[in-house]
Amino acid sequence: MLTESVRRPDEAHSRTTVPAGDYYLGRLNAGQTLRILDLEGNQAADTLFFNAEDSAERYSATDTLREQGNVYLSAGSILRSSRNRPMLEIVADTCGRHDTLGGACASESNTVRYDLEKRCMHSCRDSWMLAIAEHPEYGLHKRDIGHNINFFMNVPVTAEGGLTFEDGISAPGKYVELTALMDVLVLISNCPQLNNPCNGFNPTPVEVLVWDR
Repeated sequence: MLTESVRRPDEAHSRTTVPAGDYYLGRLNAGQTLRILDLEGNQAADTLFFNAEDSAERYSATDTLREQGNVYLSAGSILRSSRNRPMLEIVADTCGRHDTLGGACASESNTVRYDLEKRCMHSCRDSWMLAIAEHPEYGLHKRDIGHNINFFMNVPVTAEGGLTFEDGISAPGKYVELTALMDVLVLISNCPQLNNPCNGFNPTPVEVLVWDR
């Protein structure tokens, strides 16, 4: 569902440009709102959410999809935790559909899906692991990496029940906004994938904005 925001960028508490292949890691307190802005279009933002006080509680695709009865996310979706508690609500969305099934690229999946020579290409899992290593103050560890959301990514479900990675449905200036329903940690990999069309074979920056209300 397409829903525009009333929030103004010049009133944001913070604004961070995340280059292609880089990461964003930060805390979002209950009541604050996060916007992920697709600056140039056709870019995937692979995102993880954790309870800021207990990283063992994290975003759960299983609980979220079961409770909402839909495999895609958009305005009105409530993101639920591994303890089936509301974590965030999508309050605005100008893209219309976001994937929560396709997972994130890794050296292993690049190798299996594409070619042995792709093994050393940078991946979203690499970005997450770098973020964890560079910011031990957040208390995240390798074991905390689980289900993620692929904001802006187009992963249709086929009639046979499979998944395909297709050209993105986003465009320059499209965004998604989420309001935190508990204190959360946000970990984003601005996807560097070059082997499928999820980034239009040309990864580009995104911007992360945060409002206090």
